[in-house]
Amino acid sequence: MRPTTPTTLTTTTRGTPGGVLPRAVDTLEEGTWLDGPAGIVRKAVRALPLGRGRDALRGLWLGHPLHPVLVQIPIGAWTSAGILDLLPGESRAARRLVAVGLVSAGPAALAGWVDWAEQRPRQARVGLVHAVANLAAVTAYAGSLTARIKGRPFLGKALGFGGMTIATVGGVLGGHLAYRQGAGVNHAEAVSVLVEPGWHRIGVPEEFPVGEPVRRMADEVAVVVVHEDDGRLYALADRCSHMDGPLHEGKVLEGCLECPWHGSQFRLSDGMNVQGPATAPQPRFECRISPDGQVEVRIAQS
Repeated sequence: MRPTTPTTLTTTTRGTPGGVLPRAVDTLEEGTWLDGPAGIVRKAVRALPLGRGRDALRGLWLGHPLHPVLVQIPIGAWTSAGILDLLPGESRAARRLVAVGLVSAGPAALAGWVDWAEQRPRQARVGLVHAVANLAAVTAYAGSLTARIKGRPFLGKALGFGGMTIATVGGVLGGHLAYRQGAGVNHAEAVSVLVEPGWHRIGVPEEFPVGEPVRRMADEVAVVVVHEDDGRLYALADRCSHMDGPLHEGKVLEGCLECPWHGSQFRLSDGMNVQGPATAPQPRFECRISPDGQVEVRIAQS
């Protein structure tokens, strides 16, 4: 049987794929001049006395970031107001929707800032401009509401459509953050796919000191193993679901493992996240001692 001849692929060098807008945002990622302002804002956000409310705003209770949920209210209200502005006799309803959008923008922005404060520099740069665009949109809609109240409907509509345009730009940057830069996604989602079924040998019990996280490999996946005082062995995926932090460099705290990068805490017994900013649990591995004395792990069965 004749071997199949590989198909020759041709490429073009005419510019960077994706068009002007993706290239512009890529350039924004490289804007180190944004690092200074971002650092100042980050310190201010982290200093907010939010207590347990910080994890609530992060979406720990929801299982994923809360910010994308909250932004539906102002965006939906303002989009509806824009549609009503195109229809006769709907000025009162449009004015109310603009007001609803303004009121709901505050909590959405706060949740976004709390998430943003723990992002990497490249993400923080795009996120800062994303926030500035949204602030400009809020300002335009505040002006729109003021004009409508004062009986200047044409100006109110013009400012409303201007705010919608700016908010759309902010939405494009938000999409870039989420889908291009991976902000807020579960970085441990692929673990169960990368690890082959069955047991994997990772060492002998003597290699796992009590109370100290130890890193081992199971197929292509790094695993962190903790030997507790009661003699039990616990294993989780080593890279934090929040932003790939190395859990083996973290601390064991009352049955939990704390990420050294941003302080997320995961229960050793089941991998559940008990403290953010991680909003997804950590993949868990079952542990056992084989008949010949080897420590073996396998991905926990769902």
